[in-house]
Amino acid sequence: MKALTFKRYGKSPEIGFAEVAHPSLKADEMLVKVYAASVNPIDNMVPTGIFKPVLHFQLPATLGSDLAGVVTEVGNKVTRFKVGDAVFASIFDLGTGSIAEFAVVPESAAAPKPANLDFVQAASIPMVGLTSWQALKERLNLRAGQKVFIPAGSGGIGTFAIQLAKYLGAKVGTTTSTGNVPLVSHLGADEVVDYKKQEFEKVLRGYDAVLGTVRGDAIEKSIDILKPGSKIVSIVGPLDAAFARAKRLNFVLTFVFGLMSRKIIRVARTRDVTYLFHFVRPDGTQLNEIGNLLETKHIQPVIDKVFPFEQAKEALEYLAQGHAKGKVVIQMQ
Repeated sequence: MKALTFKRYGKSPEIGFAEVAHPSLKADEMLVKVYAASVNPIDNMVPTGIFKPVLHFQLPATLGSDLAGVVTEVGNKVTRFKVGDAVFASIFDLGTGSIAEFAVVPESAAAPKPANLDFVQAASIPMVGLTSWQALKERLNLRAGQKVFIPAGSGGIGTFAIQLAKYLGAKVGTTTSTGNVPLVSHLGADEVVDYKKQEFEKVLRGYDAVLGTVRGDAIEKSIDILKPGSKIVSIVGPLDAAFARAKRLNFVLTFVFGLMSRKIIRVARTRDVTYLFHFVRPDGTQLNEIGNLLETKHIQPVIDKVFPFEQAKEALEYLAQGHAKGKVVIQMQ
């Protein structure tokens, strides 16, 4: 079957299409004919090797995590789905990829495709939906009336997380460029900082939580807008020792990740703020709940651009430019 793969880690990963073996199934897995797959920033980072100690692939490896498609085969222990069912899923951190004609999906990672969404719309959701759900509900325990800062509000994560936070009853602050202010306001953002005109840390105050989505010094600057007793959950790093222990990584990596996060943890503690790193995990049960929010239109997909399968590499290159409003999706069927 045809898949978008990379052959090695580093500056020349040789990303391109290849014919790969038709996947075989374990008892709890399904074979899904992929109709659409969306791309995420980590898809451009994986081939560089930066996550090599954490994400394990057998090279050459298929890229991508998000997908929507139709079940064509099921393992003998699969009970919730049958051949012909339309599903969507994230297969992130499972050692395989979604930008391919077919993908192996564990039953536990899949959910029924929301009936009101087409395959392109459904494929745009899993990674950003699960990341937002796990960060806001599990790690931050966001409650009605609280204030949460979600920077980069017009991006893939931002457009979903703003809507979820509003559904949870929170007030949302965000940053974006001048042209995207109407978009994030429409999604529900209460305080919008145009980063081309103002610095958010000089404008926002009294926040209960931060969802870190921007690399660089934005995480440290966000401490200034938080109340004592607040939390920062970052999905962009730095990685911390708690994450290493949760992944059962070796002592050396645990030590290294501890060093990487030592400064931000120390600075946060001076303001009685807790710093946590979060790595999204596939979860079909949560995705099913997210699907319910999509079917009831409490949350709507935001898609910037759709590429045909033949231009999957170009989709990654477009995403890497950092200007997408919402998600970038590859349409196979």
